[in-house]
Amino acid sequence: MVGTVYLVGAGCGPADLITVRGLRLLRNCGAVVYDDLIAPELLDEVPAAAERVYMGKREGRHSASQEEICAKLVELARAGKTVVRLKGGDPFVFGRGGEEALALLAAGVPFEVAPGVTSAVAIPALAGIPVTHRGVSRSFHVVTARTADTPDGLPEYFDQLAPLPGTLVFLMGLSRLERIAQRLTDAGKPADTPAAVVSGGSSPYPAAVRGTLADIAAKTRAAGVLPPAVIVVGEAAALELACGPEG
Repeated sequence: MVGTVYLVGAGCGPADLITVRGLRLLRNCGAVVYDDLIAPELLDEVPAAAERVYMGKREGRHSASQEEICAKLVELARAGKTVVRLKGGDPFVFGRGGEEALALLAAGVPFEVAPGVTSAVAIPALAGIPVTHRGVSRSFHVVTARTADTPDGLPEYFDQLAPLPGTLVFLMGLSRLERIAQRLTDAGKPADTPAAVVSGGSSPYPAAVRGTLADIAAKTRAAGVLPPAVIVVGEAAALELACGPEG
């Protein structure tokens, strides 16, 4: 009998950002295939008898190709296991969950999705930056900074982002921060537009750097920010709505 695969978003950062449904699935799985960007404590919730398969993917040190990950999910399901594919953030927000879903469909393996808290919204929020705010930002746009088929790794429509209102959120773009800022200003976005770089969640070195498009790259380098990090551009990036538990 073929098992079911659950594509589960682990949220980003503290273990308690996983959804109740995701945690229930994790506690009842027969195998878990997990990534780098998850809270390590979540693995304590996996049954002792369950198979654990690490298949993290990070820039510069991919431990497994996407094809290998998909093949492993199919293999475990065909062995009759209930499989949790535990992914950082949300499976369908630059998490390649769609590719895994297509592979499972092609193999005839049943699957379900348990959405998760995406870093595109949560990491800025934890630093006090709302991606939308009345009178400041009425929309937000989530953009990958890792496109394989363009000269600088930025999307082919990148220049069209500059005149858009609201908040721009770039994922996987820390190594291209200077290029992002330059491309936006070259395309007409004012150099004094607020910008922030936030490294939090699963990052071992949390940081929040604020500035403008003109100086955010220099400030981020000076602060020694390490990936993973989220880049926020727009008026909302100037807001600081975080406060401590006694605030």
